[in-house]
Amino acid sequence: MAQRAVLLINLGSPDSPAVPDVREYLSEFLGDERVIDRPGWPWRWLLVNWLIIPKRVANSAHAYTKVWTQAGSPLVVTSEIVQKKLVTALATDEVPVFLAMRYGTPAIATVLAAMEKAGVEEVLLFPQYPQYAMSSYETVVEKVFAGARQLARPPRFTLVQPFFEDPDYIAALVESARPALLQDYDHLLFSYHGLPERHMRKADSSHAHCLTVPDCCDTCSPIHATCYRAQTVRTTKAFARLAGLDPAKYSISYQSRLGGEPWLTPYTDKELERLPKEGRRKLLVITPAFTADCLETLEEIRLAGRDTFLAAGGETFTHIPCLNDHPAFIAYLAGRTRAWLAEGAG
Repeated sequence: MAQRAVLLINLGSPDSPAVPDVREYLSEFLGDERVIDRPGWPWRWLLVNWLIIPKRVANSAHAYTKVWTQAGSPLVVTSEIVQKKLVTALATDEVPVFLAMRYGTPAIATVLAAMEKAGVEEVLLFPQYPQYAMSSYETVVEKVFAGARQLARPPRFTLVQPFFEDPDYIAALVESARPALLQDYDHLLFSYHGLPERHMRKADSSHAHCLTVPDCCDTCSPIHATCYRAQTVRTTKAFARLAGLDPAKYSISYQSRLGGEPWLTPYTDKELERLPKEGRRKLLVITPAFTADCLETLEEIRLAGRDTFLAAGGETFTHIPCLNDHPAFIAYLAGRTRAWLAEGAG
């Protein structure tokens, strides 16, 4: 039987919060044509390295120092723990689990080479992004496939599609959030990573639906298979149904915008200022675009977001942790892996 393995992929992180390491990381991240998709070479390089990074690198490095742990980057450390716990969960199946980052280390090319050396012939490729976006899910998949083409013996891949409303994923998400949901709260804010509206239109192959049709996310369309916004809406609604949420007590917002063009709205920071003024002073915030806590959840939401909310008149602020290494999430990953193994055995 062919040697089979799982490959988990997440975003990545600088090697340290020092300015040179953060600059190197931002250069790779923002230089990705699926992250900043215009203009082309050499203008993208000039835009990223002469304009954006010089303005952002010091602030980004400072933000990383606020969340960095003795073990290293929260995202990488948590991903490594998930990897180890999944290996343990799959012990009886004897399936190795590899971990790579789209940017930074462990690099995709390095991990693919290690898999080839280990004789891996079939791979379950599991991007750790619940929703599809060309700047997250798509760029990971393309980077892996491009790297595999450089191998002498490229493995066969089974690609896990975005799992934004997989019932087992939603159940794991609700289970991980349950302690916070038992608190006394006025409102639950689902804060997703933002994207430029232009990315939404670019992903719409019909060029006639996204952000054009009224209630486009709630109007059934084949383009929802690649529509990030529609998938965030469906994740939220599936969570709300399973958790039995009052529709009046939750809403969606989008964070982490960059640049002056229109991004998905409403903006999280503006919502954190608005909600207390409407009497929503006991707030829960969940960040379901991420499976592991990282700079965007820990610094932007848990620290800066909390300060914004309390300064606007809020009373209590609780950031619900990402799935991280929650037992329900490990069980979900193991379940998807065993289903793949069973399909191959059949």
